[in-house]
Amino acid sequence: MTHTTTLPSTTPASSKKQRRDEFIGGAKATFPLIVGAIPFGIIFGTLAEPSGLSVIGALAMSIIVFAGASQFIVLGLLAADAALPIIIATTFVVNLRHILYAANLVPKVRHLPQRWRILMAFGLTDETFAAVSSRYLQQNDLRNAHWFYLGSFCAMYGNWVLCTAIGVALGELFPDMTQWGLDFAMSVTFIGMVVPYLKNKPMWACVIVAAAMAIATAAMPHKLGLLLAALSGIAVGLSCQMMLVRQSKQHNNKNNKEL
Repeated sequence: MTHTTTLPSTTPASSKKQRRDEFIGGAKATFPLIVGAIPFGIIFGTLAEPSGLSVIGALAMSIIVFAGASQFIVLGLLAADAALPIIIATTFVVNLRHILYAANLVPKVRHLPQRWRILMAFGLTDETFAAVSSRYLQQNDLRNAHWFYLGSFCAMYGNWVLCTAIGVALGELFPDMTQWGLDFAMSVTFIGMVVPYLKNKPMWACVIVAAAMAIATAAMPHKLGLLLAALSGIAVGLSCQMMLVRQSKQHNNKNNKEL
């Protein structure tokens, strides 16, 4: 559950090739997740106009907001003629999960200039977090890791804006696209993001508890159940990890005494 990263005390100037390789690596690592996000983006574009959002408004939202779940929620609230404060408060609650992502990334980006951290904060999505978390787990060298992050962000950002535009165009040609069941691809994508991390008991405990809590709290308003499920999963996973560490120490101490 925890991982210690290292940063060389003397960081040499990174070559263009190293930065380019990291950038391309980030885009490649995110590509499988992009495939699942494509139908999601297209569906958002098709729903925009029926929900009362103009073509320009839909494109501007994807360019400026860049948050799939929040954008879908906004469409639903717009269709229901919800007040602006309600829309802002609801999307704020839904995006609280990004605080958990950011807390995990802080030790890896604190050495970067402010301009980089601002850009990375804007580009933080579920898919990019999954891709860069794998990068940080596999390599301790952080000198060019932010270029890997940038590659992932640019790939996701370009895909989301492009798919929104495609959805807006297709929405006029195929008004019933929302009935095709394309949103199932996004569920498969999120499952694919989690499976590679199921390598030990704490991670299994975390996922099982989070899934159970998400189902149990599905009826909670403003998607608060998702945040509660995430916090519950983290608490259980961390507890399991601490228990395993304690057992390991006790076992080592017992062996040392016997020796």
